[in-house]
Amino acid sequence: VQLQACGGGFVQAGGSLRLSCAASGRTFSSYSMGWFHQAPGKEREFVAGISWGGGSTYYTDSVKGRFTISRDNAKNTVYLQMNSLKPEDTAVYFCAARYLRPIPGASVREYDYWGQGTQVTVSS
Repeated sequence: VQLQACGGGFVQAGGSLRLSCAASGRTFSSYSMGWFHQAPGKEREFVAGISWGGGSTYYTDSVKGRFTISRDNAKNTVYLQMNSLKPEDTAVYFCAARYLRPIPGASVREYDYWGQGTQVTVSS
């Protein structure tokens, strides 16, 4: 599967952005999906994940209550709605797909495919 992420940008603290990740290739519902971010000089970290049917979602503690992951299997797209953004959310955001696993993982090595990343910059 090929993943194309978009929607990043520059926003002031407290603002919102919506990231999208469009998939092409195999049946999208065969993948659980995740969003990760990577700040300069740091490792890539799990942000949010969603099961292949969309019924279960998972978040890292720092984004709970602010970010929402969702998916539309008819459109082969996963989304990350980011509200109340903070400067510490600044990073490159990547979407990732985990093939034939109904539940997303929280580790980079659990994913089979990655998008190219989209930059999110939050100013204070």
